[in-house]
Amino acid sequence: MTQSSPAGAPRWSARERAQVLGEARLSDADCVALVIATGRPVARAEQLAHDLLRESGGLAGLAGRGVRELRRAGVGPAGAAALVGAVGLARRLEEQAFRPGRRLRHGGDVARLIRRACCAVRQESFFVVTLDVRSRVLGLRVVSVGVVDAAPVHPREVFGHAVREAAAAVVVAHNHPSGDPTPSAQDRAVTERLQAAGKLLGISVLDHVVVGADRYYSFAEDGYFPVGAAPSA
Repeated sequence: MTQSSPAGAPRWSARERAQVLGEARLSDADCVALVIATGRPVARAEQLAHDLLRESGGLAGLAGRGVRELRRAGVGPAGAAALVGAVGLARRLEEQAFRPGRRLRHGGDVARLIRRACCAVRQESFFVVTLDVRSRVLGLRVVSVGVVDAAPVHPREVFGHAVREAAAAVVVAHNHPSGDPTPSAQDRAVTERLQAAGKLLGISVLDHVVVGADRYYSFAEDGYFPVGAAPSA
């Protein structure tokens, strides 16, 4: 044990709490400290974890920081790489939770998944959900990651996944780090380009969902797509 409280009860380190109590009893700071503690005392890592969470505005904000930012904040190279890797694993688990075989009901289903997968990152990320003939999910893929306000995407990146998975249709989606899901002129142009490419390939684009902080915009629900094209329950 490392220290004692005034009442004489032992104060455990994050590592000891993990070993004795398990992950469910750890705080966010404990979890961050265990990831970045490589090469430094656990007590110092715990204080740094608290500082990082405070400066980042919480766990979601911290998840959006890259290796360089973490290094400037005092995290060692191994710890910074480990933390970015841990965030990547969490994102992949979220993607796997969008199980193949699930049916899409509306744009909100897609928005909830994308919001969690993006985890407050500061860059736009473009996704494609591939679907079978009954609008059941075949897979979810990150197609492109861009700068703060743009994620350049080409039809071959979207439909390459669809062709490989023998998809009958796709739904595309991307986040707006600003929090406002209002589609831009570029978003509309991308939608039109993807619709045209899909017609040539015989793969329908059922919707394009733009995800904000607490709202989303669905091109299909706004009547942009032909009647009956949107995912059904």
